[in-house]
Amino acid sequence: MYTYLLVNFFTIVIPFLFSFHPKLKFYKTWWAFFPAVFLTAMFFLIWDGYYTKLGIWGFNKQYVTGFYFNALPIEEVLFFFCIPYACIYTYHCIDLILKPDSSSKAETILTNILIGLCVLTGFINIHQAYTAFAFLTLAVLLLIAKYFCRVQWLMKFYMIYGVLMLPFLVVNGILTGTGLENPVVWYNNEEIFGFRILTIPFEDVFYGAAMILMNLLIYKYLLNKMALGSDNVRP
Repeated sequence: MYTYLLVNFFTIVIPFLFSFHPKLKFYKTWWAFFPAVFLTAMFFLIWDGYYTKLGIWGFNKQYVTGFYFNALPIEEVLFFFCIPYACIYTYHCIDLILKPDSSSKAETILTNILIGLCVLTGFINIHQAYTAFAFLTLAVLLLIAKYFCRVQWLMKFYMIYGVLMLPFLVVNGILTGTGLENPVVWYNNEEIFGFRILTIPFEDVFYGAAMILMNLLIYKYLLNKMALGSDNVRP
C-alpha cells in the first residue's frame, strides 16, 4: 500500500538531511529550487494527468495510499518534487568540486547529435504518445538551453545525469515492477518502444533527462540572476 510513498521518502530523506551540511549548504539555494521545481512539476503533471486519462500509463492501486489529485495518486505528484530535489541536490554537490562551467566543441557536437536523434526518434514514433513526448520534449529543452539561453553547463549536466543513472535504475526499476509482484506504474505497450532496461521503458531515460534539465534551466537562471544582481550592488 505504501510502496510508492516509501520510494519518494527514501529518495529525498538523505538529500534533505544533508542539505544543511555546513560544506554543502544546499538549503541556501531553496529560494531558487522551489520555483524551479513547482513550474516544472506543473508542466509535467498536466501531461501526466492527461496521459493517465487516455490510458497511456496508470497506477496500481495495490501500491498507493488512495489519495488522488485529479486523476493522479498523491505519490505521483510528490514524485515530481522528491526526484528533482535529489537530482538538483546531487548536481549542487558535484558542481562544488568540478571545474567552472565552460562550453566546448565536444559538448556542442554531443548536444547537436542528441537534438537530432531526439527529433528523428520523436517524429518517427509520433504515433506512440509516450515515445514522442519524451524525445521531443528533451529535444526542445536542449535547443532552448543551447541556442536560446546559451548555457555553459550542458556537458556538466550530461556527466551528472550519467552519475544519476544508478539511483535512476533502482527507483524506476521498483516503480516499473522490478522485484515486485506487479508494477507500481504500468505502461500501455502500444504507446512505447517496447524496449526496456530491466523493467524500465527506454523512454524513461529521456523523460527523466527532460524533467531534470527543465528544473536546472529555471534553477540556474534564478541563481545567476541573483548573482548578477549582487554584482551590481555598490557599497
